[in-house]
Amino acid sequence: MAHQIIRTEQAPAPVGPYSQAVAATGRMLFLSGQVALDPATGSIVGDGDVVQQTEQVIANLTAVLQSAGATLQHVVKTTVFLTDMNDFAAVNAIYAQHFGEETAPARSCVQVSRLPKDVQVEIECIAVLPA
Repeated sequence: MAHQIIRTEQAPAPVGPYSQAVAATGRMLFLSGQVALDPATGSIVGDGDVVQQTEQVIANLTAVLQSAGATLQHVVKTTVFLTDMNDFAAVNAIYAQHFGEETAPARSCVQVSRLPKDVQVEIECIAVLPA
C-alpha cells in the first residue's frame, strides 16, 4: 500500500516514533493526535485551561491538514481524549466553532487517565484529501 509521510513545522514535531500524518492510497489522511504544544516554542499552551488547550490542538490539526492540502472540512472522523469528562462541554463549545453541525465529522470522545505532557485534551482525526 502506497503512503506518504506528512510533516510541517507549523505544528509540533512528534515526541516519539510516529508521524504527524500519513496520506494513504485512496486519498485517506490519518493524523496523529495533537496536544496543546506551541510549535515555535515546544511549550504547553494554556496550562490548566482546557479552552486554550483545545484552541491550540485545533490550530495544530489545521496546520497538519494544510500541509497535506486539506482543511478541517475534509475531516471525516475525530477522536477526542480528555483527562476529565467534566471538561466535555467546554471542549465541545470550541470544537463546534470549527466543525459546523451540517458537515461535522463522526466523533468519539473518551476519558483517559493521562495524556502526553500532562495536557487535558488530545484530538486525532482522519480526513479525505481533495481530488
